[in-house]
Amino acid sequence: MEIVRTDTFWCLSFLGIQAPYGMKRDRNVKMEHTKISTDIEQNIKQFQQLFADSADIKMKEMRLGKGKKRRCFLAYIEVAVSNMLLETTALGRLLAALSELPDRDLNQVLNENAMGISDVTPYDTIEDAAQGMLTGDAILFVDGYGHALKIADKGYPGMGVQEPDSEKVIRGSKEGFTDSIKTNTALIRKRVRSTRVKVEEVQEGVRSHTAIDLVYMADLKYESVLRQIREKITEYEIDGVMDSGILEQLAEKKWYSPFPQFQTTQRPDRAALAVLEGRIVLLCDNSPVALILPTDLNSFLKTSDDYYNRFGVATFARILRYMAAFFAMTLPGLYLAVTNFHTQILPTPLLLSFWEARIGVPFPAALEVILMEISFELLREAGVRLPGAMGNTIGIVGGLIIGQAAVDANLVSPIVVIVVAFTALCSFSIPNEEFAFSFRILKFYVIVLSAWLGFFGFLIALLTVFIHLSRLESFGIPYLMPFVGADVNDYHDERDSIWRAPLKKMVRRPIYAKRGERIRLRKK
Repeated sequence: MEIVRTDTFWCLSFLGIQAPYGMKRDRNVKMEHTKISTDIEQNIKQFQQLFADSADIKMKEMRLGKGKKRRCFLAYIEVAVSNMLLETTALGRLLAALSELPDRDLNQVLNENAMGISDVTPYDTIEDAAQGMLTGDAILFVDGYGHALKIADKGYPGMGVQEPDSEKVIRGSKEGFTDSIKTNTALIRKRVRSTRVKVEEVQEGVRSHTAIDLVYMADLKYESVLRQIREKITEYEIDGVMDSGILEQLAEKKWYSPFPQFQTTQRPDRAALAVLEGRIVLLCDNSPVALILPTDLNSFLKTSDDYYNRFGVATFARILRYMAAFFAMTLPGLYLAVTNFHTQILPTPLLLSFWEARIGVPFPAALEVILMEISFELLREAGVRLPGAMGNTIGIVGGLIIGQAAVDANLVSPIVVIVVAFTALCSFSIPNEEFAFSFRILKFYVIVLSAWLGFFGFLIALLTVFIHLSRLESFGIPYLMPFVGADVNDYHDERDSIWRAPLKKMVRRPIYAKRGERIRLRKK
């Protein structure tokens, strides 16, 4: 009988009882680490055992030194390492140089990295060497040398830097984040060339070992906020982290809230601006979407080119976005409240026009609005899932055809089609997709209460939403900043809210930055 002991339970293996995933068994049972031997035969045998039945892992034996007497062993992932052209790769140049050295000098050269290869990492255990190879680099074992060397090469294949689709700007950089975390950190450093920009790397995922980077400005961030973020992203054990959205869901404090508590972006310039504000940018490998935290409601309605355009243009655009966010949630409910309960507030000609439009419609107004809203959400979802130009076609043509057909068949009134179309237009005007989705969900909440209680239900819906927003926070920052607590930063944050002050007047960083480090603009 084999008994496996952990800190929290005894697992009887002969009964086939396994610990539930997420308990401390995986965390407390230490993986056995095998020291790399100076005998290359032993190293080859152990490495081959680790990667048995792995056709994509290539393992080659070679000989080094002038007399070709010293054996070496090279392991790499097939598509992650180039064809080792001696003239073009660091790995090829290293092997070529080692082949010309006397046998007695090989160990000393390897210990001192006398070849001058920029990215050579020694490993002491077989398991660490295997994990290093899985990052996309090559691993070299040399007979008589008690370490394995990781030599950086081209890495895993990936897409190059492209313009992001979800955050279009008129003025500003056209570069977007990629799936490579190293490329993404470089894109931020390209814009903020300061030694105070720090990049912390952790690995999450028990099996995926996904790299997670925290990018921040050392002298601007609050240490308490950084500590909270570290604790949140390492709080759970999970098999794999495939996207930053998984980290977002695990780390958010109030999971039931329809409003996102992490700001997302695919733009390096937006992330760089956040770093300069004292915020922390979280990058996840294999994901082109960065998380910015802490955040607030106002940040979701800003765009990068708000800061590149003159204050009048930026202010006008922001006013439009705030109005769009309000109507995206409230317009259908407001229509129902007025037409079903409070018709006296409408002018008589407008009321008669609404009445004539509804002649022959068999459904109640509430059901009519809900059916049209659901139809439009289905069209939007279909447009997203269909490929390329076909998705754009079904979104426009499908909406026109279905709307016109429904009106001709007297299933809905023309005014409802107009209300639903205007509501959709408002939701499209919100620059952040996750934030816009919150209003798409709350829209149905407002519709139900307004259809039930009229204008009183409409006000109750607004009141509950505002109460929820007032209780929401992101790592200690109130979600309604700077509309609440603006005095904490001497009301300077209000200059970058609904209206954007002239750039010369925005002399202080937002509240995210450490107190005493908030001056960002002064005359020389």
